[in-house]
Amino acid sequence: MSTLRTEYLENVAPKLQEEFGYSNAMQIPRLSKVVLNMGLGEAIQNNKILEGAVDELTLISGQKPVVTKAKKSIAAFKLREGMPIGVTATLRRDRMYDFLNKLVNVTLPRVRDFRGISPKAFDGRGNYTLGIREQIIFPEINYDRIDKVKGLNITIVTTAKTDDEGRRLLTLLGMPFRK
Repeated sequence: MSTLRTEYLENVAPKLQEEFGYSNAMQIPRLSKVVLNMGLGEAIQNNKILEGAVDELTLISGQKPVVTKAKKSIAAFKLREGMPIGVTATLRRDRMYDFLNKLVNVTLPRVRDFRGISPKAFDGRGNYTLGIREQIIFPEINYDRIDKVKGLNITIVTTAKTDDEGRRLLTLLGMPFRK
């Protein structure tokens, strides 16, 4: 079992139950999944960018990502329905906890001039989305082998009902929110 998961079961869950006064253990907010997404508009002209993104997201997530395709044709962007435009990976269970542990303890501190992440990026239902501008902050990525610096969206989905519950859950799990 992951160290972050044992931390959640032993320390975070009882603390959340005490703070918010949950009567049932199933009411306690927990992590559902973590979704990693790379949108690649340049993949329309250059298919090699898409292959590089698949390789990089495989290294970052620990599992093979799914290539996402366009749902509609957009003439202004020279985009046709069914063309590959991004990659996504959904992490659950142990991979999810391992990724979050790596994100909080290794990756985010590597960001230049890092002062914490914004506490305002919640969606109203306890889910948090974090945008990363450069995939090179992950230790698995070899800086010499990348052809183009790409961004990455990380969505942390929780079972929390409100943003306050989700924020408290992530804070107790070690997420470095700005004051």
